[in-house]
Amino acid sequence: MSRTQEIMKPYRDRIDALDDQIVDLMIERFKLIREVSVVKHENKIPAIIEERIAQVIDRAGDRVEAALPDEQGQDDADRIREIYALMVVISCDLEEEILKESSGRK
Repeated sequence: MSRTQEIMKPYRDRIDALDDQIVDLMIERFKLIREVSVVKHENKIPAIIEERIAQVIDRAGDRVEAALPDEQGQDDADRIREIYALMVVISCDLEEEILKESSGRK
């Protein structure tokens, strides 16, 4: 193991452990998105609800700002909002795909 690898190992291990938790939570989130898609299909609710999208993104950023109420917190909040915006787009795409498949089966 190189000196760099040795120095970085404990940090990389911690990042890997956090990534594992994030992935596990994302798996749960996508399972729930699939459930929501069924409910939306049954109740003729659109996949994309702009107001809810804004709420999800703002809520994530607001949590960061509350946890880190300084300039770094604002910068991190902006980064989290970007991540959540992408995650929401992917989730909406999944919902639309499921709704389309469900509509085709009827």
